[in-house]
Amino acid sequence: MVYGAGLRLDKWLWFARLAKSRSQAQDLCESRRLRVDGRVVDRASAQVRAGSVVSFPRGDELIVVRVEGIAEARGPYEVARHLYTHLTQSGAQDDHYATESDHAFA
Repeated sequence: MVYGAGLRLDKWLWFARLAKSRSQAQDLCESRRLRVDGRVVDRASAQVRAGSVVSFPRGDELIVVRVEGIAEARGPYEVARHLYTHLTQSGAQDDHYATESDHAFA
């Protein structure tokens, strides 16, 4: 089980730099292609907490991350990368995955 303070999923995705913009994060949440702890998410206001497992498709990959922390604001990449741990092999090998380059949710 997951306990502790939570944050809206769209904000967390943006703060963790897994989405380029908050509106892209909202679109992903509402697309029904994102899961939190195995449950399909259909709204951006869904809560995420430390320990939650978030998964979603990006291109030909399935991204699976465990939430390690909750931020109060969007920070630089060096801070954002500590908000989650990759659980997918390809994501774990590529630590620069969450940069704001063309890898962010499109």
